[in-house]
Amino acid sequence: MKVDFHQNFNHFYHAFEILNLQEIPQDYMAFQSSVKDGAIHRLSPRQDLEVVVSDYSFYKEHRMDMLTAKPMVEISFCLQGTREVQVSGCAYEITAGTCSLQFIEQVEASFLFNKNESYQMVGIGIPVSTFNHYMDKIDGIGENSLNFHKVIKGTSYRLFQEKIDAIDTLILKQMLHAIAAKKMTNLELEYTVLQLIMRTFQTFLSHPINQTEFSNSDREKIRQAHAIIIENMMNPPSLMELSRLIGLNDFKLKKGFKEMFGTTVFGYLREKRLEKASYLLQNGTMNVTEVANAVGYSNPSHFAEAFKGKYGINPSEVLKKFSQPFTERSNL
Repeated sequence: MKVDFHQNFNHFYHAFEILNLQEIPQDYMAFQSSVKDGAIHRLSPRQDLEVVVSDYSFYKEHRMDMLTAKPMVEISFCLQGTREVQVSGCAYEITAGTCSLQFIEQVEASFLFNKNESYQMVGIGIPVSTFNHYMDKIDGIGENSLNFHKVIKGTSYRLFQEKIDAIDTLILKQMLHAIAAKKMTNLELEYTVLQLIMRTFQTFLSHPINQTEFSNSDREKIRQAHAIIIENMMNPPSLMELSRLIGLNDFKLKKGFKEMFGTTVFGYLREKRLEKASYLLQNGTMNVTEVANAVGYSNPSHFAEAFKGKYGINPSEVLKKFSQPFTERSNL
């Protein structure tokens, strides 16, 4: 019998005692007992994505044990509450305001919840095959392409954790608002979730720099180049100008930047321009031409083409969605 990654979430719901083993998970599951109360909203915009919005409180200390049915990759945004996860004898603390990227084999895991604490979380799960496909798109197919097994390195569980940045916070806030107001279509949810996935992968899975070829001084200069690019997004220096500004030859700059950030100098600039453009469009205070100019595109058509190439949706559609009040938004 073939087991898909959605079974991991079903096991969680059953272990959480929301459902009996015979019951099928619903899109919205509310619960209340002497131990806990709240709700879990489960969404699946496409077959290889599961999105779980959790909002609940515990009135007693609680331990929950479960076994994953299938290897998977999960991104978890912890917006409120602190809990502990125990896997293979190791304990990991998940705190409010953090984003966790988890690579999970078939393992036994325990979740420890605190007494009189409220929890709000957004989880995004994808199967291993989807993660490997994304990595092939980023790195290119071949021996150098990152995949699930290279990341997990023979272990049963690996976790990366960082604070949630400002752009992701805004994306999450708007997504949760739209879901609560029942104003988000599957297409819009898929676009938003893929945006969060790719931003998370870029945060945690950049390539480590060669420590022997580049000195501490070289690495610091490359970080300076990174800062200069971000600060001068509208009018960036040329590669030679950037090289002179940081005092590092262009060959070392190009090679070191690629190793440190996983892309070329101007590939990185392009990604950050489009990320900022997405942020500005979702704010809904500027039109498409103004957003294009704000991130350094003089030609709105070139901007629209680049934006759709990255996010799979026209910038005008994003603006239309996010510039209207939630009560006036119509489904695309």
